[in-house]
Amino acid sequence: MTRIAVLVSGGGTNLQALIDAQARGELKNGEIAAVISSKAGAYALERAEKAGIPGYVVARKDFASNREMTQALVAKLKELDIGLVVLAGFMHILTEEMVQSYPNAILNVHPALIPSFCGAGYYGLHVHEKALAYGVKVTGATVHFVNEEPDGGPIILQKAVDILPGDTPEVLQHRVMEQAEWIILPKAVSLFCQGRLSVEGRIVQIKEEN
Repeated sequence: MTRIAVLVSGGGTNLQALIDAQARGELKNGEIAAVISSKAGAYALERAEKAGIPGYVVARKDFASNREMTQALVAKLKELDIGLVVLAGFMHILTEEMVQSYPNAILNVHPALIPSFCGAGYYGLHVHEKALAYGVKVTGATVHFVNEEPDGGPIILQKAVDILPGDTPEVLQHRVMEQAEWIILPKAVSLFCQGRLSVEGRIVQIKEEN
């Protein structure tokens, strides 16, 4: 059984999608063992508590740099015997110690079809504002492995979502979550926990179910 830690900073809507998937038995061979927030009082911690999942705080404000926070996070993850790290609305750049400690074992969900609208500065509503301003007709979400480059790791799953006339960034954000993020994130987590993902360069191969 793979022990999963979900890293959060805010409301935890993607965390809730994972909790719901776990309750339905869809996280095969995996269990959410910890939720770690970068700030105290994040609503995601309440979601964890309601689901009976231990919650922890490694607050960015308690550390002089992202590097020090990353080192503290890695120490906490090792202490908890975590096998998979999931970034679900985690709003801080982690330094290389995290990737070195968990190579191809950190997943992130990004609210666009990478390589569009991604990288430094593309997070939250900004992504949807940029997609609408550019005039694309289709957007979506991507789950990828995390490497040292923001949003630059090998892609595991993607799902497209149509942009509709009259969309605002907020309306589009919710549609992308509902139609893509909340579907492909639990699926990718389950594939990892079943040992069905292998990485060759930039390509992620998904093995057939036995």
